[in-house]
Amino acid sequence: MCKQELLSLIEQKRTELIQVAMKSGLNSSAAIQYSQELDALLNEYNRIFIKKVQTQ
Repeated sequence: MCKQELLSLIEQKRTELIQVAMKSGLNSSAAIQYSQELDALLNEYNRIFIKKVQTQ
Protein backbone atom coordinates (compact mmCIF):
# COMPACT_ATOMS: atom_id res chain seq x y z
CA MET A 1 0.00 0.00 0.00
CA CYS A 2 1.39 3.39 -0.92
CA LYS A 3 1.70 6.26 1.51
CA GLN A 4 -1.12 8.30 -0.05
CA GLU A 5 -3.55 5.37 0.06
CA LEU A 6 -2.83 4.77 3.72
CA LEU A 7 -3.21 8.46 4.56
CA SER A 8 -6.54 8.48 2.74
CA LEU A 9 -7.74 5.47 4.75
CA ILE A 10 -6.64 7.17 7.97
CA GLU A 11 -8.58 10.33 7.13
CA GLN A 12 -11.65 8.32 6.15
CA LYS A 13 -11.57 6.31 9.38
CA ARG A 14 -11.04 9.49 11.42
CA THR A 15 -14.11 11.07 9.79
CA GLU A 16 -16.17 7.94 10.46
CA LEU A 17 -15.04 7.90 14.09
CA ILE A 18 -16.05 11.52 14.60
CA GLN A 19 -19.48 10.89 13.07
CA VAL A 20 -20.11 7.79 15.18
CA ALA A 21 -18.87 9.48 18.36
CA MET A 22 -21.13 12.48 17.79
CA LYS A 23 -24.12 10.20 17.24
CA SER A 24 -23.48 7.47 19.82
CA GLY A 25 -20.98 8.96 22.25
CA LEU A 26 -17.27 8.35 22.73
CA ASN A 27 -17.82 5.35 24.98
CA SER A 28 -20.15 3.51 22.63
CA SER A 29 -19.03 0.14 21.33
CA ALA A 30 -19.15 1.48 17.76
CA ALA A 31 -16.90 4.44 18.59
CA ILE A 32 -14.46 2.16 20.39
CA GLN A 33 -14.36 -0.16 17.37
CA TYR A 34 -13.68 2.74 14.98
CA SER A 35 -11.04 4.09 17.35
CA GLN A 36 -9.26 0.73 17.43
CA GLU A 37 -9.37 0.52 13.64
CA LEU A 38 -7.92 4.04 13.38
CA ASP A 39 -5.20 3.10 15.88
CA ALA A 40 -4.28 0.08 13.75
CA LEU A 41 -4.01 2.25 10.62
CA LEU A 42 -1.89 4.84 12.45
CA ASN A 43 0.37 2.11 13.83
CA GLU A 44 0.80 0.67 10.36
CA TYR A 45 1.66 4.12 8.98
CA ASN A 46 4.22 4.66 11.74
CA ARG A 47 5.73 1.21 11.26
CA ILE A 48 6.10 1.60 7.50
CA PHE A 49 6.87 5.27 6.96
CA ILE A 50 8.02 6.92 10.19
CA LYS A 51 10.60 4.33 11.25
CA LYS A 52 12.16 4.45 7.78
CA VAL A 53 12.78 8.16 8.22
CA GLN A 54 14.32 7.71 11.67
CA THR A 55 16.77 5.04 10.53
CA GLN A 56 18.15 7.08 7.65
